[in-house]
Amino acid sequence: MDRRNMAGQDTANQDTARNAANQAGGERTGQRNCAENGEQDSKPTNQRIRSTRIGKKISKGVGKPLDSAEAYVDGHLSRTALISLIILTFITFVGNFTQLQLSSALPTIVEDFHISVTTGQWLTSVFQLVMGVMVPLTAYLTRRFTTRQIVITSMIVFTIGSVLAWLGPTFVIVLLGRILEAIGTGVMWPVLQITVFSIYPLSRRGFAMGTVGMAMSVAPAIGPVIGGWQTDANGWRSIFMTLTVIGVASVLLAFFGLHNFGATDRNTKADFFSVSLSIFGFGGLMFGFTNIEAHAFTHPLVWLPILIGIAGIIWFVMRQIHMAAAYRAWERADNAAEGTESVPVPAVPAVPSIPESGTGTAAGATAEHTAIGGGAATPVRKAAGGSNGGTTAPAKSSESEQVPSTSPAPRPALLDLGVLRNTSFTVGTICAALSFFAFSSIMVIIPLYIQNDRGYSATMSGLIMLPGAIGQCIAQFCGGRLLDRFGARPVALVGSATLLIGTIMMSMIGTDTWIWWVSISQFTRQIGMGLVLMPVTTWSLNCLARQEVSAGSAVTNTVRQIAGAIGAPVMVITMETLTRVFHAGGLNATLANIDGVKWTLRISACFVLAQLLLVMFGVHGQGAGSAREAAQYAINRMRLHGGAGD
Repeated sequence: MDRRNMAGQDTANQDTARNAANQAGGERTGQRNCAENGEQDSKPTNQRIRSTRIGKKISKGVGKPLDSAEAYVDGHLSRTALISLIILTFITFVGNFTQLQLSSALPTIVEDFHISVTTGQWLTSVFQLVMGVMVPLTAYLTRRFTTRQIVITSMIVFTIGSVLAWLGPTFVIVLLGRILEAIGTGVMWPVLQITVFSIYPLSRRGFAMGTVGMAMSVAPAIGPVIGGWQTDANGWRSIFMTLTVIGVASVLLAFFGLHNFGATDRNTKADFFSVSLSIFGFGGLMFGFTNIEAHAFTHPLVWLPILIGIAGIIWFVMRQIHMAAAYRAWERADNAAEGTESVPVPAVPAVPSIPESGTGTAAGATAEHTAIGGGAATPVRKAAGGSNGGTTAPAKSSESEQVPSTSPAPRPALLDLGVLRNTSFTVGTICAALSFFAFSSIMVIIPLYIQNDRGYSATMSGLIMLPGAIGQCIAQFCGGRLLDRFGARPVALVGSATLLIGTIMMSMIGTDTWIWWVSISQFTRQIGMGLVLMPVTTWSLNCLARQEVSAGSAVTNTVRQIAGAIGAPVMVITMETLTRVFHAGGLNATLANIDGVKWTLRISACFVLAQLLLVMFGVHGQGAGSAREAAQYAINRMRLHGGAGD
């Protein structure tokens, strides 16, 4: 009996200790135990306690950050990590899907709001501009906030923007909705990349990024098709109604199923003044250009925004150079004062096929502390007389300690433009910018030709553009293998030539051109795009030192997005200006518009020709390969197979 009483007393003591611990942790299980011991509580109070307990259980389950060891076990993803990765991939897919979904609906929107095409194209170009501005902020956001905080907040902003665009009575409200959508989705692709790099070991990251990259490539392919079908069936507002539903579903999925990845630092700060300068700079430049259609260049609505934009861009560039120089000077002084050696942790490359060197531990630490797409490399210290066998983890790592700094670190530049001193990287960045400039403008101009000049529906417009997007997806997938085998130069030369041929083919359109000729031409163009962008970008980033890859990735992504955002309004203005000239020359409206499209495409071909020459004379050196080597490899393969056949 005594033994039973003692056991019961021990059990009671354990329950009491467990209840006290739960109360200290905020679980409020004391109320539950009181109720079980006969202390009656009111029904509403019990329900409130139960709801609180369930909510905290969910928060505790998904709020705990997962490290690589928990996420990737025995060569496979854990169930928790797989669910989180699926959710992130779906949400990122929605962002890419949204970006081009309005291209087929643009003629209808222009007609409904009685606005010009130049004004209407802001719905697509502002999306790219905002995403370009958001890329450098990714480093700050991923260091300062958890994965769940970023994703849930982004999807709430995206949903609010979709509601505004769905119900907005004026074009300005719809445009505001598109801006919020771009803010919500602008950080999702870098967050997905960071998650993949923090989960997978080094040997499996290429496969993982290729898989999610394929999913991202499919989104632009089906976006215009579905957008065109919805416009024909239920009007263009049904597009935003669907996006609202998807946004709500994404918030719920992220709240209940998404886990955190990586560590955070609440002391991280961002240079929001530089963000404001970039918005006023590039936004003012775009606004001034779009006003040229309605006003003379001497009008204040034209020259004043352009002047403000140029001043903002110059101020932005000078500020980034100054901040980067100050940060490097602090690093040198701090290293000299402490007698330590700085070991920068490289960022995860923005292009999945970039080969990485180093240990898996260093790469894993990078994924946790360095965002893809922006920010300076996080300096990690090791003793000057220490071993060279590896690098230590960042300051928050439990494996090593960082030598305290003698002076507070200055704020790093939002974009470290010092990487542009590398000629090869600059060549690659310019090539990518020219490609995006020419590509984005045609994605706006061609649907106008198909619907307004040829009389086809929005659904048909999306279907005509569909093969091109699929072709680019295939070319990007194959481009990585070709890059590894032949180098960047031969692949980029073939891609640039293919892009040029496709653009010239498309410039031959007329009033009675077989409509699928447009589809074949666009397919050719986007095959070329897929063979240019990935190899050139990979090669240019490989030309940088490992500690510069983070800054290089940020600069490349930002320049590409902004080039695409500026390309659409510039080429649309060119098209409409030429249309007015041809119309004044005696052509009717349809013929004048078709001639305007044709000559705009020919101007676009000149940009592609400049890119081809840049690749031909600028892409060289280590990793670039050569056309001669590629040809010799192909001849040897043919001889080998011929000899085997004999």
